[in-house]
Amino acid sequence: MDQFKEFTATELYCNNCKQAMPVRETLLLVLSDGDMYGYRCSRCGQYLGTRKNSKGKTFR
Repeated sequence: MDQFKEFTATELYCNNCKQAMPVRETLLLVLSDGDMYGYRCSRCGQYLGTRKNSKGKTFR
């Protein structure tokens, strides 16, 4: 049951490119309760979203 607690996106829909595109993930913030990551389109660089992981866990 614990296998789907957190996800890392490899592709997200980009409004500029009008299709699902591979994303680049970058570390935005290191917080006391986890880390905040941002996603950008690998083609045009548009910001597509964020994710936050739990403290002490690294997902790559």
